[in-house]
Amino acid sequence: MSEINLAGVAVQIDEDGFIQDTGKWNEAVAKALAETEGITGLSEDHWKIINYLRKYYLEFGIAPMIRKLCKETGYDLKTIYELFPSGPAKGACKIAGLPKPTGCV
Repeated sequence: MSEINLAGVAVQIDEDGFIQDTGKWNEAVAKALAETEGITGLSEDHWKIINYLRKYYLEFGIAPMIRKLCKETGYDLKTIYELFPSGPAKGACKIAGLPKPTGCV
């Protein structure tokens, strides 16, 4: 693990760039993480997915399965990949400040 500065916040990240302390996440950190994924601006659609992922994670302690993510947000998988080109696990969960998912997100 290494420590980097994202939007003025020192965070520990793993080898894949996922922050290790979800409590250090904020919107500015999300925007900085998005840039590491090649996403230069977060739209309302991005935020709907990011906020859903965070809420689900904080309630259940894991990332939701992709099927649940699609059903609950109303976005199909194709749209999620358009918003987060590296995918729901690597891109969306990382930007949402979740630890690296272990299951099928």
